[in-house]
Amino acid sequence: MKSNIKVILTVACLALATLACAAVTGGSNTPTPVAPTEAQPGTGAVLLIDDFSSAQWGTGTDADSSVEYASEALQMIVFTKNHFIRSRPDNQDYQNVHMEVTVINNDTDSTTAFGLMCNQQAGDDSSFYYFAMTPAGQYAIAKAAAGQTDVFLTNNDEWASSELISKDASSYRVGADCGNGNLTLYVDGQQIASVPDSSYTNGGVGVFTWSGEEVASANVSFDDFAMTELP
Repeated sequence: MKSNIKVILTVACLALATLACAAVTGGSNTPTPVAPTEAQPGTGAVLLIDDFSSAQWGTGTDADSSVEYASEALQMIVFTKNHFIRSRPDNQDYQNVHMEVTVINNDTDSTTAFGLMCNQQAGDDSSFYYFAMTPAGQYAIAKAAAGQTDVFLTNNDEWASSELISKDASSYRVGADCGNGNLTLYVDGQQIASVPDSSYTNGGVGVFTWSGEEVASANVSFDDFAMTELP
């Protein structure tokens, strides 16, 4: 279990191979244009919509993990314990955004964490916010900074559990608000947690998968990514 164990992702990145903990950057610097009609009612302007039917996000495979397009989704497979892999759609910086993505559980271990990241700092792929959940019902909103231990901003710097997160579901709709000095995690349309922090005000966005501390198996797919401006 990930409970009560804090992980130094930035240190782990240095200890693993070149692509371990790597940010896989998308090949395009320009967001996919979308028509205004694709915005959901009550949301801000649409910034990016992607159903993963065409290649845009960063991909790559090595001995520790694989990030590749499969079945019109972005599939992340991790072969190493306690390994964090992420991918971005582009090299753009965004601020004050709401994001959502469907995460498909491909029979992954219940301690695997996955979710969304935002405000990755330009020129520093180790500094960003991330919104994590597991099929076991755990969650965290955290801040990563280069050379420092990740800070869990929820539950006194520890993983927390929520009865609002369905256990071992076949898929989850993970959402996040990132901006205006607040960070909020949603799962399947329900708010799980919200915390204030304004250390990073803008930056890159992405998705990630993080394998469990004791189980070297993680296999999830991401689909139907949407990002809009916060009011």
